[in-house]
Amino acid sequence: MPIPIVDPFRGAVAGSIRRSVGAAPIAPPAADVVPEGAGDPGWFGPGSVVWQVHGDFPAMLIGGVSALLLQTLHPGAMAGVDQHSNWREDPTGRLQRTAHFLTVTTYGTAAEAEHAVRTVRAVHRGVHGVRDDGVPYRASDPDLLRWVHVSEVFQFLRAHQRYAFPPLNRAERDVYLDQVARVAEALGATDVPRSVAGVERYLAAVRPELVATPAALATARDLTVARSKDPLQRAAFDVLVRAAVGLLPDWARDMLQLRPRFPLQDQVSQVQATAMGAMLRWALGDSVVLAAATARAQANASSGGLGSAA
Repeated sequence: MPIPIVDPFRGAVAGSIRRSVGAAPIAPPAADVVPEGAGDPGWFGPGSVVWQVHGDFPAMLIGGVSALLLQTLHPGAMAGVDQHSNWREDPTGRLQRTAHFLTVTTYGTAAEAEHAVRTVRAVHRGVHGVRDDGVPYRASDPDLLRWVHVSEVFQFLRAHQRYAFPPLNRAERDVYLDQVARVAEALGATDVPRSVAGVERYLAAVRPELVATPAALATARDLTVARSKDPLQRAAFDVLVRAAVGLLPDWARDMLQLRPRFPLQDQVSQVQATAMGAMLRWALGDSVVLAAATARAQANASSGGLGSAA
């Protein structure tokens, strides 16, 4: 039996979360409407490990913040963000664009995923310059694209293993990395590692190139300081950030000067983030994006008239 006070609260929380990351509600198509792109599973499709990992919002949120922190350590990536991005003035907009790209390449049709990649590649062509140490960089550099991809998806994977249920076994983790490499390669990355062992070898090899530049340290500070004046939002943000920091490799935490402030802080943050994740899953309910993508992929284009999923 619905509880009158609970349902509006749940809807308000869900709406606030979706708006914050640019994920407006998407209604699954009606039973008598054939979705646009009917029968197209996209790049991965129902049952894929990519759909499973990217479908857990709390883990993806924590992993995304952790990935942003890790990415600051590459001087080329950091210079590109520092010189070409307005994320400090519009952090929500940056988050929305990233979330949109992930959603489309994960759950969209093949044509939609290809369009999203072409758009990003066009943006990358205009992102180039010179790092503070005098080394030129360009966002379309395959090596730089590899770093951005690996640091992102491996933190997604680490977050899934810690905060989503059930966690993946070793074979499933390798399958995830193998599947999601398609996005990096479409963007122009080369030699993308496709297994946990491959990622670990890559991170060990790239570590000598990583530097905690002044810009990286400033960005890490900005990413870990709550902007809201609301005490509840600030508390939730602190839980999210501490969970994200806790996912970083120890060497990255040391470089970014993000060590625990008190003994057992990581353990406390993990418990808090697990509880917050459960609340977010309750508020959001079943993923409407996943439902719409599944309906589209499983639809038979010849079974009815043309339609479109909002």
